[in-house]
Amino acid sequence: MKTKEITAGTEAYDDLLGDKDILVKMLASPINPSDINTIEGRYALKPPLPCTPGHEGVGIVQAVGSKVSRMQPGDRIIPIEHGQGTWCSHGIFRENFWYRIPKDLPIATAATMVVNPPTALRLLEEYVQLARGDTVILNGATSAVGKYVVQLCQHMGIHPICVVRERPPKDKAQVVSELKEMGAALVTTKDEVRAALLGADLPAPRLALDCVGGSEATAIAKCLAPGGTMVVYGGMSQKPLELPSSLFIFKDISVKGFWLTGEYAKAKDGWKLKERLVDRVCAMFRQKVLHPVTVDCIPMAEWKVALERYRKPHRNTKVLLTNFPEDACL
Repeated sequence: MKTKEITAGTEAYDDLLGDKDILVKMLASPINPSDINTIEGRYALKPPLPCTPGHEGVGIVQAVGSKVSRMQPGDRIIPIEHGQGTWCSHGIFRENFWYRIPKDLPIATAATMVVNPPTALRLLEEYVQLARGDTVILNGATSAVGKYVVQLCQHMGIHPICVVRERPPKDKAQVVSELKEMGAALVTTKDEVRAALLGADLPAPRLALDCVGGSEATAIAKCLAPGGTMVVYGGMSQKPLELPSSLFIFKDISVKGFWLTGEYAKAKDGWKLKERLVDRVCAMFRQKVLHPVTVDCIPMAEWKVALERYRKPHRNTKVLLTNFPEDACL
């Protein structure tokens, strides 16, 4: 990817724009854990240096190369390939690594729809054959993926059990209210979850979704029904899994890993496969099956403020780096 500030018209980029390239003005890009991990050198996919951070976002096509066929100036697009470097005001990218989306999707929705909603959808569809009335348990329930899992469960007639971190009473009440409004059957903590399930008229979960690790993962794994499956898709606590042998010996649980970006990165023409998934996600937002998570819009020039906001404890919003008038985010 080539990036450079535009100080003149788009004609200033004619010498940089290849036949299959597009010139994009970025509108918004979120700060995701994978972005921070990439900057710190801890992400499994390491881009060549120097590079621009940012795996996700939304932009507008401003100019196209002579052989570009998938899009034209004025189209709204999102990156379908990882590591495009979306934390920028403008950039030149390869056409087939970006995907045109409907213009009626709000900017904040479009900017955050490539990673979290597809992850939630695949976690619920690919590991356990769930039916109406089943139960799913998840930690990190206030994360964007967690909230999309809850919304999808509501749509599928499944009962989500949400495990959240301990927090001040006022904050906890707000989190409980929000998750229950989305469709959560129970909202509890790792220390209270087993007792809460015993007091609820719900079947034991056959699927557990872990994005935290450590004792948080242990808590939801212990709640699984015999033969249940736990899928690990994150490690926010940066602590190893702590699973007692008895869960494997006496309950025969399975533990699997999931990495959306890596799977498509390894697949031949993985971006084509991802387009089909994003098409489904687009339809779900337009049909109001999914509702966007709350975002905190911060101008790109104030990136230091945005990073501080991202690190805020118990943050309940998605932080967006923006390149448009503030009131356009809503």
